[in-house]
Amino acid sequence: MNNTTQIKKNYRIIKVQKLVIVSILIGFLSAFLGVILKNTTEYYEEIFFHQTIVNPIFFVVFPVFGLSIIYFLREYLFKKKENKGIKEVFESTNSNSKNLPSYKIPSHFINGLLTVVFGGSTGIEVSTVVASATIGSVAQRKQNVFRQYKTELICAGVAAGITALFSSPIAGVLFSLEVISRKVTRAFVLTNLIAVSIAFGLIYLLDEKPLFAVHNMTWHLRAVPYFVLLGIIAGINSVYLTRCVLFFKEQFSKIKVPYFKIIFGSIILSVSLFIFPQLYGEGYYAIKTIFINPNGMVLSVSMVLTFIGILVLKPIVTSATLASGGDGGVFAPSLFIGAFLGLLLALILNTYFNANVIPLNFIIIGMAAVLSASIHAPFTALFLVCGLTNDYTLFLPILVVCLISKYTAKMIYPFTVYSYSPSLAK
Repeated sequence: MNNTTQIKKNYRIIKVQKLVIVSILIGFLSAFLGVILKNTTEYYEEIFFHQTIVNPIFFVVFPVFGLSIIYFLREYLFKKKENKGIKEVFESTNSNSKNLPSYKIPSHFINGLLTVVFGGSTGIEVSTVVASATIGSVAQRKQNVFRQYKTELICAGVAAGITALFSSPIAGVLFSLEVISRKVTRAFVLTNLIAVSIAFGLIYLLDEKPLFAVHNMTWHLRAVPYFVLLGIIAGINSVYLTRCVLFFKEQFSKIKVPYFKIIFGSIILSVSLFIFPQLYGEGYYAIKTIFINPNGMVLSVSMVLTFIGILVLKPIVTSATLASGGDGGVFAPSLFIGAFLGLLLALILNTYFNANVIPLNFIIIGMAAVLSASIHAPFTALFLVCGLTNDYTLFLPILVVCLISKYTAKMIYPFTVYSYSPSLAK
């Protein structure tokens, strides 16, 4: 009896040791992949965007070229299979037989990079999530002892990837929990905490800077009603984004000739980029420009029209990018929409209602609010945006507004682009 107990105890110890080792490997590889993709995309996106400003003809050339390259890569290199985004991760975690094939790592890495660099109005976040999830999926297939921890190891890869992109290990774990796993086990806690610790250690060693580092000193209680208003409007905007993506995907699926999809998508993208260059790629460059001195901005008619045009067109160009074969998701578009929505609302309140609110606060809270409503993950959005800005001054108002925006969106439309399926909608 004692021998049997000791054997079982030794087996558990060995299993935990192996889980720790594999979590370290997953954390490092996923974070390394995320850092490389982020920096490579940022570097080349800046170069290509500059070329479009100098030679506007590239607004026409780049989208059709980028989407064409992605199509030929999928057709002849990646087994003629389209990337489904995060739904691929759900399919894998919900099935014992379905796994993420290893080619998903280079597929999403390359296609995500090409989509954004050539002007596709989305982001690399979902590409990173699926590629890092695949690292976890491949790892769990290497030994029988890991088979029962499939979801936990996939989530560990995802959490490390998110940590690398947004410098927030808490956001990484919460995203894995709120969106992918939706349940906590001891193995989940162990593997994910180790993976994000390794990921955060790597970005610390590499001295990766927050994407939108700000110094925000205060917020006022009198602004709370306006924050609530922002949360409601953000929820409505997120539903518009979600419905746009689903509508375009449905309509483009009816087009049987793949290159017609590319042509239609490129036309929508090129015309929109020509009118509003801010829509190019992830849009983080445009967000950085409004972060420079938002509190000193003066509202004008041309600014209002520009902001409204951007807010109306961003979901459309994002949807066209994804429906015509681009790789990505709604992370970056949500942050982009939230930033411009928050700034526009603050300037309108200050100009016409003498609200005396702080525009910088509305930019930051708006980013979190639209993201929260778009993916139905308020705590992920909270810590992700705090990590992006490296500032936790607005923690409480962001939390409140994220909850308001999420439940506003759910009341209007219960699905996200990740959770929607035609069978559920009936």
